[in-house]
Amino acid sequence: MPTPDALDDLITYLDASPSPWHAVESTLERLDGFALLDEADAWSDVPARGVAVRGGALVAWRMPEGPIAAHAPFRLVGAHTDSPCLRLKPRPDTGGHGWRQLGVEVYGGILNNSWLDRDLGIAGRLVGGDGTATLVNVAEPVARVPQLAVHLDRDVNSNGLTLDPQQHLTPVWGLGTPTPGEFALWLAGQADLDTPPSWWELCLYDVQGAAVLGADQSLLASGRLDNLLSCWAATRALLDAEPSDHVAVIVLNDHEEVGSSSATGAAGPFLQAVLERLVAARGGTDDDLHRALVASACVSADNAHAVHPNYPERHEPGHRPAVNGGPALKVNSNQRYATSGTTAAAFQRACEAADVPWQVFVSRNNMPCGSTIGPITSTRLGIPTADVGVPQLSMHSARELCGTDDPVHLVAAAAAFLAGA
Repeated sequence: MPTPDALDDLITYLDASPSPWHAVESTLERLDGFALLDEADAWSDVPARGVAVRGGALVAWRMPEGPIAAHAPFRLVGAHTDSPCLRLKPRPDTGGHGWRQLGVEVYGGILNNSWLDRDLGIAGRLVGGDGTATLVNVAEPVARVPQLAVHLDRDVNSNGLTLDPQQHLTPVWGLGTPTPGEFALWLAGQADLDTPPSWWELCLYDVQGAAVLGADQSLLASGRLDNLLSCWAATRALLDAEPSDHVAVIVLNDHEEVGSSSATGAAGPFLQAVLERLVAARGGTDDDLHRALVASACVSADNAHAVHPNYPERHEPGHRPAVNGGPALKVNSNQRYATSGTTAAAFQRACEAADVPWQVFVSRNNMPCGSTIGPITSTRLGIPTADVGVPQLSMHSARELCGTDDPVHLVAAAAAFLAGA
């Protein structure tokens, strides 16, 4: 079993991070002693421990004590702050037949049915007309997507549930006649704003908090395990790691669940810009930057599929990760994962140095896998990368399930990797 303080901290992190912007704030709270740098300022005197934030993304670094070469390599651990969910549309006031409802847009590849009959809160950021952003978290039941009663869908259990995202995932949030602008006024009151926000980026989320379950207390259930668990592990690992002749870095990107193509996504310029400025601040040249990147290494941490006891046939027979069996190296010859033989060996060494078990995940040939920030980061920067992840069930559900030991296993392995093991 993990130490109580580590598990409690993970649960606190998960519950406090219902949106990517809240995940960044939760991470900053843990990076005690790290100086926050503004990208708009000159970075002539970069601290040994620093962090930069861009929207729902974050890059933090830790340099060794004493002088360090301009071409010193980087050791990186990457994850992403976003999770599949329902997001509020710009003009959400809708409804009919005596119901007030909220128009939503599906963000990422959600499991539609998992969002039915859950008490939903609202969190994200509000933007005023002057561009000022304010975080808001209404952590109480506000809305619900009600399922159709079995009496009105007699074949649902035999034929399966079919949901049209436009028609069937619209939550109710009250009774009466919908009024344009009503939600904005209510939201302003929740955020203590004098006027309604001009724009918002808001996530609906299940207000049920993360919880340890099982008679043996071996399981953890929560929303957004994919991939806030990895964000938390990367942050703890950076705090624990002591780099020697390299720079330890974590990057928590946004928008992975929708392709990573944004200013804050892995396909964007954020990480590259920070790494370039870290080299330049040490007096490095473009040649020093290229020397640093080619000698660097990266671990992309994003949860893996544990073998499902009710659907074992959906897993590749020789590669079935078990919950609490340690992080899984994710391998795909078609480069949906960035793991190679050399990067797998590097992560294996880190696990062995940390005395952590490890596993291997490979998808069935007739069931293509998803992808991660790993191949994108590796392609953009040319850094050899291993894709790894904690095994879990119910991936992309509104509420997911993993083991209680594996998050701490990932912290230990990632810390050893960042330290140069």
